[in-house]
This record gives sequence, C-alpha cells and structure tokens, in this order.
Amino acid sequence: MITLVQLEYVVAVDTYRHFARAADHCNVTQPTLSMQIKKLEDDLQIRIFDRQKQPVMPTDHGVEFIEQARRVLAESGRLMELVETFKGKLGGLLRLGIIPTLGPYLLPLFAGHFKKQYPTIQLFVEELVTEELAQRLKSDQLDAGIFVTPYGDKGIVEEPLFYEEMLVYAHESHPLLRQDNIRPTDMAMPDLWLLSDGHCFRNQVINLCALPPGSRQELPFQLEGGTLETLMRIIRREGGYTLIPELAAADAASWQPGNIKHFSGVKPLREVSLCYSRHFVKERLLRVLSDSIRSSVPAALLDKTRGEVVGWK
Repeated sequence: MITLVQLEYVVAVDTYRHFARAADHCNVTQPTLSMQIKKLEDDLQIRIFDRQKQPVMPTDHGVEFIEQARRVLAESGRLMELVETFKGKLGGLLRLGIIPTLGPYLLPLFAGHFKKQYPTIQLFVEELVTEELAQRLKSDQLDAGIFVTPYGDKGIVEEPLFYEEMLVYAHESHPLLRQDNIRPTDMAMPDLWLLSDGHCFRNQVINLCALPPGSRQELPFQLEGGTLETLMRIIRREGGYTLIPELAAADAASWQPGNIKHFSGVKPLREVSLCYSRHFVKERLLRVLSDSIRSSVPAALLDKTRGEVVGWK
C-alpha cells in the first residue's frame, strides 16, 4: 500500500535530485528514505528513479508517477488546511520569492505591517530572478513568488496584484529631460543603461524601446549584474539614461524628482503578480498576503486600464 510518507520521500528526491539532501529535508536518515522508496518501487514493480545517473533522475514512468504524487500531497495538505480553518487558525511558514527590481521597493511597504497583523505567520523572503523563482515554485522550494507576468507556464498560477508605470530616468543634463513629449521610439539611443541578462525588466525595456538585436551601447564601461539602484547612481555620475518601474521612481523622486519623466500618450505598464504552483496548498495564507500587498501600494497602481502592459517573454 502506498503511504503519504513514501510519496513525500519520492517528491523530495525529485526536488533535490540527491538522496542525502532529500533525507535532510525530510528529517530522516538517508538509509531510511532510500529503503522506503525501494520498498515502494518493489511493491509497484516499477523503477521511479534512475540511480545510475548523477544527479539522480526520474525514469519515464517516474515522471508521471511523481506528478501524480505531488497532486495527492497537495490535496492531503488542503484537507489539513480545511481542518485548521474549522479551528480558526492561521499560521505557519510562508516561503516567498521576489525579483530584485521589486524587492527593495515593495517589501518595505507591506512586510512589516503584514508581520504585525499576522504574527503567527513566519514570512521567509528570497530575492531571485524570475526563471529561478519559477523553477523553485514548481519544485516546491518556494510557496509563492512575486514577479512580472504574463509568464505563461501552465504549472504556475498568476494572480495580478498591481500595475507599475515604466518611466524614464536620466542624467540631469540629458536631452530627453528637455523633450515635451517622449515616446518609446525615442529610447533607442546609445547611452541607454540596461540591467544584465536574467532580469525581466531588461527584456521589457528592450521590447518597449524596440532595440534592434545586437545593438551596441556607447557607455563608459560594460555593467554585468547590477540593480536599479546601481544604474541610477551610475547615471547620476556618468550620464546616460534608463527606464525604472513606478515604485522605484517613487523612491527616487524623494531626492531627485527632476531626473524622472513620463512617456507621452499611453503609459507602458508592467504587470506584477503573485504566482504559485498549481499544487500549492496554503490558499488562506496567499489570500491574506495578496490583500496585504494590494492595500500597501498606491491605489493608482491597482488600475490596469490606465496604460498598456508591456510583455517581456
């Protein structure tokens, strides 16, 4: 007979692709975990994992079996959440991922208030780029992620939270700041600073500005990595311009409002969503988190109709 414990062990090995790390995650010894998975395989007369490969990989049968195991564990978790609802309890660990172009500006708006309002919820937050966030959601290493959508993965649910306007940030002497009207087509200039590959906001800027593939920038140096804060500091020193999202602009406007300009006509927006795996269990925690975030941002950001969403994939 298949047990939930055996399914938890199987899913852990699939997540970590390593028996020892899976055992650590499950708080059991490796021999115990290995023995239970071996017993399950013998009882079912199939092999779930190919142990000859490093890292450990599921077999063809194993892939389908593990997908169903995740569904079974999710439904089991929902039963427990239902019981906790009957008891009026709301608590537990919520592992949240957030992209670097949002973390420094959004977290201070809601995280402290959220903790005071729900002291029994442990909020653990990691800053990661979108692709890594999505992978961790699908492998159950994170409960939820806050990143820019549409992302378009069938295994991930996207719940839009708010819509940030994309604005121009330029050196005080840059000619863009003296233009009465700025259009996205004006952005294809050689002194545009961009975040490095991996940042979804970089892709949105490229899409909005219609930069030709392989176009070269005439900048003082090549920047790899970096954050929005780094770009803004460099621009203040070295010149040039970039685009920044609305929450970052609100922060920057407090000390350098003259460096920020809006686009003319339709506002370009980025859609920020709360994302989670379709197998996610802690639905009540997500609801209170979603409500807390929406109530913490300026009301204007909740209105999708004020502009047009720019894709990034």
